[in-house]
Amino acid sequence: MSRFLDRLRAANEADPSRVRRWIFVPYDQLTDRVGPLSEGAASDLGIVLVETTWKPRQRPYHKQKLAMVLASQRHFALEQAARGVTIRYVFGEAPYDELLAPIVDELGPLVMMEAAERELRSRLAPLVEAGGIEVLPNETWLTSRDQFQSTFEGGKPWRMDRFYRRVRQDSGILMDGGKPEGGKYSFDADNRKAWKGDPPAPDPPVFEVDEVKREVVELVAERFADHPGQLDVAALPASRADAEAAWAWAKTRCLEHFGPYEDAMSTKSVGLFHTRISALINNGRLLPKEVVADALALDVPLASKEGFVRQILGWREFMRHVHAETDGFRELAPAIATNALDATEPLPDVYWGTPSGLACLDHVVEEVWRTGYGHHITRLMVLANIATLLGIDPRALSDWFWVAYVDAYDWVVEPNVIGMGTYALGDLFVTKPYVSGAAYVNRMSDFCSTCAFSPRKDCPLTPLYWSFLERNEEALGGNVRMAMPLRSLAKRGADRRAEDQQVRERVLETLRTGERLSPETFG
Repeated sequence: MSRFLDRLRAANEADPSRVRRWIFVPYDQLTDRVGPLSEGAASDLGIVLVETTWKPRQRPYHKQKLAMVLASQRHFALEQAARGVTIRYVFGEAPYDELLAPIVDELGPLVMMEAAERELRSRLAPLVEAGGIEVLPNETWLTSRDQFQSTFEGGKPWRMDRFYRRVRQDSGILMDGGKPEGGKYSFDADNRKAWKGDPPAPDPPVFEVDEVKREVVELVAERFADHPGQLDVAALPASRADAEAAWAWAKTRCLEHFGPYEDAMSTKSVGLFHTRISALINNGRLLPKEVVADALALDVPLASKEGFVRQILGWREFMRHVHAETDGFRELAPAIATNALDATEPLPDVYWGTPSGLACLDHVVEEVWRTGYGHHITRLMVLANIATLLGIDPRALSDWFWVAYVDAYDWVVEPNVIGMGTYALGDLFVTKPYVSGAAYVNRMSDFCSTCAFSPRKDCPLTPLYWSFLERNEEALGGNVRMAMPLRSLAKRGADRRAEDQQVRERVLETLRTGERLSPETFG
């Protein structure tokens, strides 16, 4: 810690006696461009930052995630000290509320923007209720609870496209005289091209390696050696300058081609034309309103511009509202199941890096543990799809996503995995399960070209798909969007159905033993 602390002491020359407002800044609100840190003279402000080993002890977060959280918070402290804000940097091993309580006793009540993560809100609730922390609205969000609730005054089911249209109309973003630019609100149906290598995908950005980052990487490698994942300090954006460089890279190298290829997957590029800024938005280094404004000003195709805006203005905001409205799915109507498809299989070790023999799954898992990153289709249509086909426990998969990705927080992981990726909440906010056999993976990627299985002949994903439909035929019977697949299932003979179930049992048995699937597994 000495190098960071030496720099912080040198920069932290403000007079604490002048501080009129002490602000607690959580690990995911690292900004001074909105909220209480944006108000008043810097010399009148003091911030409290907490670095505790309690959080990484809660679950085995990816080493790259830990490094990004710590390095970003430390850089933020140095940046705020440099502009004249007084810094109180607290180290400890206890939960946030226990470390903040004596600070409140010493300094008086703190203020903070509402925590994005339910987990942190819950820990701080006693301090808030006792008056030790005043909670202000979280100004990093783009939409309000009232917008969400009034959009669905008729009740559930909730639908992202309906909310997105409402927000577009309220904000005027990509609107032309009351109508959407280009004649429709979403160009998603046009943005489904497979990538064949042209246009060339950009290399991921790299960032300056400074002493703060080196010290954090050393700390993580030493104190959290048992955590999974690789550390790559050159791929670690932490400072404000890093965040701006990452966004500049995304604007110039990615957004032009983002739209058409946003669903494509490839062994040659982890992210293709995805901007890779989700982690920087989720920790406050980049603000959603700023990146949306910048994207709108770019001279890029409308399909790419709208696709990017929809991810932030629509998808991101919708998911956080769903999570907040249900208290992380703890407050649901009795009729809404939290495991609608009764999926109870344990998460197999292949998600932790044991080879499965399925090239698509093994490639995506390897990239996740190497980088802590993957774009939304590899998450949805490889990792979640295969888990859903096998009947893996949705909570186990959600917890895995939470530890595996650098951009993962409870409000984003749980809706996406439990609600969308595994259909564990039924049609609460998605219209159907997102599942497919081998044909989709083959069409949208080059994964199958290196696989021992043929997508057209013997890939187990296809019988797993049919087995999934049969197991859940009753649960999905009333779903209009599943009518066609279920009609196809009805034409599948009893012998084929039995073979499908046998394939699932053989896959699960093989993965449980840590063995690799091969065509001989089923021969």
